[in-house]
Amino acid sequence: MNDLALYYFHQGTTIKAYELLGAHYTKKETRFCVWAPNAVSVSVVGEFNNWDVNKNPMHKITNEGLYETIIKNVKEFSCYQYAIKTKKGNIIYKSDPYAYHSELRPYKASKVYDLNGYKFNDEEWMKNRSINQGYNRPLNIYEVHLGSWKRYKDGNVFNYASIAEELAVYAKEMGYTHVEVMPISEYPYDPSWGYQVTGYYSVTSRYGTPKDFMKFVDIMHQHGIGVILDWVPGHFTKDEHGLIEFDGECLYEPSNKFRKENPSWGTRHFDYGRCEIQSFLVSNAVYWCDKYHIDGLRTDAVSSMLYLDYCRKDGEWEKNSFGTNINLEAVAFIKKFNDSLKKFDPSILSIAEESTAYPKITAPTQYDGLGFDYKWNMGWMNDTLRYLKLDPYFRGDNSNLITFQLTYIFSERYILALSHDEVVHLKKAMIDKVPGLYDQKFAGLKAYFTYMMTHPGKKLNFMGNEIGQFREWDENRELDWSVLEYERHQTLQNYIKVLQQLYLNHSSLYDDTRYWDGFEWVVVNDNEHSVFAYKRKSQDETLLVILNFAYSEWNNYTFDVENGDYEVILCSEDLKYSGSKNLEGKTYHSDGKLTIDLPYNSGIILRKGR
Repeated sequence: MNDLALYYFHQGTTIKAYELLGAHYTKKETRFCVWAPNAVSVSVVGEFNNWDVNKNPMHKITNEGLYETIIKNVKEFSCYQYAIKTKKGNIIYKSDPYAYHSELRPYKASKVYDLNGYKFNDEEWMKNRSINQGYNRPLNIYEVHLGSWKRYKDGNVFNYASIAEELAVYAKEMGYTHVEVMPISEYPYDPSWGYQVTGYYSVTSRYGTPKDFMKFVDIMHQHGIGVILDWVPGHFTKDEHGLIEFDGECLYEPSNKFRKENPSWGTRHFDYGRCEIQSFLVSNAVYWCDKYHIDGLRTDAVSSMLYLDYCRKDGEWEKNSFGTNINLEAVAFIKKFNDSLKKFDPSILSIAEESTAYPKITAPTQYDGLGFDYKWNMGWMNDTLRYLKLDPYFRGDNSNLITFQLTYIFSERYILALSHDEVVHLKKAMIDKVPGLYDQKFAGLKAYFTYMMTHPGKKLNFMGNEIGQFREWDENRELDWSVLEYERHQTLQNYIKVLQQLYLNHSSLYDDTRYWDGFEWVVVNDNEHSVFAYKRKSQDETLLVILNFAYSEWNNYTFDVENGDYEVILCSEDLKYSGSKNLEGKTYHSDGKLTIDLPYNSGIILRKGR
């Protein structure tokens, strides 16, 4: 504790508030510190004092409401809370906003925990991270819910450490560069999937301890897999032991009735204009990267932060001082968060889930951007899934759903994301979105994934998509791995693996720094046949991608393309992938026109000879 650290916290300029606040354990004593400016008094209650509000009162150390006390001989893992006397004379019991560890639901207390002592063995990964995560490197993300990827036979969930080895090997073999873990900050309600948080600094106890999660990240890194964490600074849950009206009054949330509530999710917004909240959230982002070696943060629901009228009707929101609907404090906070994260470590990725046309999401803050590295391309996702679900008879009249995103694809650095949100709530599993009979569904999904993996933009796919699971995702059970007993599912998984390894090995598919120089339409307006073709180019090679989204074969299909020899390096309807053709390895010659037989519902990748 020193005056400068206290000053920085209250000014909103600290990036390591977790070293100041919370419970800091040693074998001899534990120091507790909490921010509660509206409290009349605060005390620590726990197992070590029989939850007696009178035994361990805290003393105020700043006029702005920081309280501190030191308690001797507290055992590690002891449960505790803060007993806060409000101005109304009530005693409310709150979990520690900065707790490193918490009880497993339905219990609510924080737990004293020593975060020190784990030795990482990921020096090689950390040394090369800035290179591996550069814009000109492949980024192929496997989004995972740790409680439902795989489970024990009795239905119990894996521990962080026990799932890591199997998941790391699988991700590496399948051609993923990163796993994105759905939120693991402590949360009380399983069906919220972690998006309604009570303990922002607590790794959820569902899967083990904080050191178990450190081991999870460590194992991933040792296998060459990066870890991205889903981060939720847009809103918090209203459970009474959490942040809501923490000291009896609005503290973490605004008091303004037009800004306080998130009506669509039944949660509270953060007060981004308050300095201590900025310290809390920015430090939380840094904390995961500092203590757990996290490689990137995907910020959830950025749109809900940016817009004052987000999910609000007329009369339920107020304009800002400039007369617009932009939350100016949130914009300033986002810029501060991204600048602080890059200042801590420039190699850490910052990714926005943002669903509107708000400008310059991925532009640097010095150019009036928000400073994210990447933005999820929600427009691409919505358009192409709509196209995928169309009866093939109508696809010709809707080719704009495939071509439109090329009008804006280089306006931001995008990730093409097929996330968990697309396979729940009656939206159907990916394989079941495809129209047609059983075999046609598999052919259509392979063609779609060929398109996705060869389209400009980095990639993200949710677990289960790669095995053709027909059931919608359910957080209460593991994926339907048993489908791999059937040939179509086996060959789908194998095709995805080969396709993704091909993506990793061809710079023309991932080097996005060249922008339009790396993409060229070849066939863009053949609505009659629902065929598209384009080139992906780099300094080293040119790939030609042909997509037939019709449920018809087109024999002797001819189109204009520059002279040269073109070798088929992947075909989604080859015999080895349960198709009907044997095209891989064949070479086609173009003298200005190229003629090729196109299997129905297929994707073909050819490499141009030198």
